Amino acid sequence: MSAHSWDVRRLPSAEGRNFLVTGGNAGIGYFVAEQLAGTGATVILGSRDPAKASAAARSIGGRVPGARVRHVPLDLADPSSIEAGVAALRLESLDAVVCNAGVLLDHPPRRETDDGHELMFATNHLGHFVLVSWLAPLLAAAPAGRVVTVGSLTAKSVTLDLDDLQSLRDYRPKRAYARSKLAQMLFGFELDRRLRAAGASTSSVVTHPGGALDSLTPSRPVRSRTTGELRPGLPAGLLVQGKEAAAWPAVRAVLDPSVRGGQLWGPRVFGLRGRPVPEPVRGDLADTALAAGLWAASADLTGAAAATAGPAGA
Repeated sequence: MSAHSWDVRRLPSAEGRNFLVTGGNAGIGYFVAEQLAGTGATVILGSRDPAKASAAARSIGGRVPGARVRHVPLDLADPSSIEAGVAALRLESLDAVVCNAGVLLDHPPRRETDDGHELMFATNHLGHFVLVSWLAPLLAAAPAGRVVTVGSLTAKSVTLDLDDLQSLRDYRPKRAYARSKLAQMLFGFELDRRLRAAGASTSSVVTHPGGALDSLTPSRPVRSRTTGELRPGLPAGLLVQGKEAAAWPAVRAVLDPSVRGGQLWGPRVFGLRGRPVPEPVRGDLADTALAAGLWAASADLTGAAAATAGPAGA
């Protein structure tokens, strides 16, 4: 299926498949989950807040008759929660994970997890690094498992310092957030290179939502604030979109068999709004040495094994 023929309003059936969406209880993640539920798949919301996850599941059920939606507790800033969350899936295989959850801090001071990692880097990148490592056998057991990483336009405005991944020097919250999203995207590309080298059936795709505003988002009983995707000076509604449309690149990356591992998908119009299309991978995102260095540092910081299970699911 070509980029031009994909219909965001008429998604293909995914009956019998299982999808995990981190942060699926609010924001863009909620709309990813809602749209995937409409395909007949089982959608699992990975969320640290059971009440918000329950509200999201009820909302999806109210809009998608017969929706198969459930919740597993998942706090990406807590490695023990990640292990327990994967066990709680109770699945023999997982067709896709959408690595969407994230945290954005607006003001200092710098905050750390219980493990001593800077909170945004730990949640947005390290937590997903660990999660995908735990999920590797389940993804390998699916016919064509897929890891979909939801990045950010802000990642294109920063560089990554491998000697200061934890933002110990000159901490600026918005820059630290953008760096955490760059790290997340670099991980997605490096993961696919390693999966290909291992001959794995699992693939890794990177997406970004473009510009996403609450004010342009269809009403749902779940809300989360906009996370800085809008570029200054652009009138709302002209070159940006709501979070329902911002979910389209990730949804297509999960469902479309023509999407290939190692690709970057985003909105068609200046990367800000519109139907999802593939984008060129440039700049730091294409820096294989930087990505390999980040992978090594992430493995060292978390103790997680490389998530590159081969054909045997090892």
